[in-house]
Amino acid sequence: MVVLFSAFASLLAVGPTTPAHADPDPRRSGAQVFTGRGFDTCEAPSLGTMAAWTGSPYRAVGVYIGGRGRACPEQRHLTPDWVQGVTDMGWRLLPLYVGSQSPCVHSDRKRHYAIDPGRARDMGVAEGRDAVRQAQELGMLAASPLYLDMEAYDRADGDCADATLTFVQGWNREVRRHGYLPGFYSSAGAGVAHIQQARAAGERDLPDVMWFARWNDAPDVAGEPTLSSGDWKPHRRIHQYRGDVKETHGGRTVNIDRNLVDAPVAVIE
Repeated sequence: MVVLFSAFASLLAVGPTTPAHADPDPRRSGAQVFTGRGFDTCEAPSLGTMAAWTGSPYRAVGVYIGGRGRACPEQRHLTPDWVQGVTDMGWRLLPLYVGSQSPCVHSDRKRHYAIDPGRARDMGVAEGRDAVRQAQELGMLAASPLYLDMEAYDRADGDCADATLTFVQGWNREVRRHGYLPGFYSSAGAGVAHIQQARAAGERDLPDVMWFARWNDAPDVAGEPTLSSGDWKPHRRIHQYRGDVKETHGGRTVNIDRNLVDAPVAVIE
């Protein structure tokens, strides 16, 4: 994931004036908001790489703090000292948690981590508690967002969709109970559309922030068609607009996903 001020004009101006039913500004409850370009990558880069990348267009980085479905569980560099070090460089952090996945997840690799429909809520609560613990161990304080990564799944499968939503609601409730903001990452046409549908149906315990993947190479947080124009605003959206690309800055090459961010970031001690 060269920032020009004009690049953000559309981010802030697209769409109608904030409607009366919009969500409250998350900063009112202590969140710290970042607006700009960010990237995420499977393994947190070294401090040297992060220093080299301060000359890039990016100022936020998504890091995978935990979860049994995490593709890069080693995370050699991700420590409290790393978190403090990159924060001192001016980076803002987007903590991601890859826990149990939908029973009808599209990815074969993720099916090993499927939610048990009979235990969906309990699993969500337990993994939400673990996400909070992982964040705390890294020095991320209450009012930080924790983004649950739920890879694309078949939301048309009713039983599967119900189990997935139940898991997400349990996770959200537990994360929120500890004073953190539950966020949700998924494909725009799968998990994100499903959560929007749940919101329209009046479901409770839904995410506070939506991080949607639509790889159209056209960064835009305001105009995502699967989201209602008034929902998850202001400062509650991230658009992952391109994925699996290599970029080099300061002589260091990293494989990344590109994001446009207008959302809460980690609050660091």
